[in-house]
Amino acid sequence: MQIKNTTRKITIAAVFMALNIALSSFGIPVPGGHFYLCDAAICTAAILLDPFYAFVVGGVGSFLGDFFFYPAPMFVSLVTHGLQAVIISLFAHRVFKKNHQAGAIVGVVVGAVVMVIGYTLGRAYVYSTPEYAVVKLPYEILQAGVGAVAGVVLCFPCRLSKIYQKTMNNI
Repeated sequence: MQIKNTTRKITIAAVFMALNIALSSFGIPVPGGHFYLCDAAICTAAILLDPFYAFVVGGVGSFLGDFFFYPAPMFVSLVTHGLQAVIISLFAHRVFKKNHQAGAIVGVVVGAVVMVIGYTLGRAYVYSTPEYAVVKLPYEILQAGVGAVAGVVLCFPCRLSKIYQKTMNNI
């Protein structure tokens, strides 16, 4: 029974990682760079999965997306999106055990703050110019906000969380 459940978790994590990489491969041009939709996949996966698999989807998936398409910030993505995903997952599954939805909402807010701060500091370091990071800051906030809202909407009003639980319990 446990093997089937683990196989399902790995498969679901792999699908979310592929989605993260795909959404990292193209962006909407904005001043100072691009606006990416990968945060929606990261937040959704982190709400559904445990912290380890959330890190794999968020951190490793973002790392690979950058590695394949734009390698300069790949380590910033590994740490920042990985930490974002772990924080969301911890709030959703451990801090708010009794109220998964409230934990997910608090988690995506805290995760969004971590993502914005992480990328701002990471960009300032990677590109050696704080000005570049400041120019990109409004779009980082927008990206984090869109991802957070999309993750919560997909998991709760669209019932993805219930579908996931039913899939994991149907052994």
